[in-house]
Amino acid sequence: MALLRQAVRAASVMPLRSLAPAALRTLTAPAQVQKSAGPVVANTMLGEPLGKRNAGVSVLGCAIAMVAVGGCAQGIGQLFAALVVGMARNPSMKEDLFTYTLIGMGFLEFLAIVVILIAGLLLYSE
Repeated sequence: MALLRQAVRAASVMPLRSLAPAALRTLTAPAQVQKSAGPVVANTMLGEPLGKRNAGVSVLGCAIAMVAVGGCAQGIGQLFAALVVGMARNPSMKEDLFTYTLIGMGFLEFLAIVVILIAGLLLYSE
């Protein structure tokens, strides 16, 4: 903490003349717009195509979305582990437990398919 106080004290005592002239100019002068002879490039709006394609970012987004498929696989594993435990505790409910397991697996497979579709959308979008 004492080191931080010492740094703040030293920074407050330092004169502005020690800064670079360009940095001093940006601190004291208002921003000036430079006029160029070339064409003016406007900001891209929502529907306009981008000038440069960032392929690495789309692959990264796809890979991050595919992590959810691993979560679906883990969910299926836990579902069948719970089925085995439930059958071991109450063998007379075997058919009902298996029906509930298949319903849960259907939900998890649907989630995995949706995730794969979103990952493909991220991969092939610009």
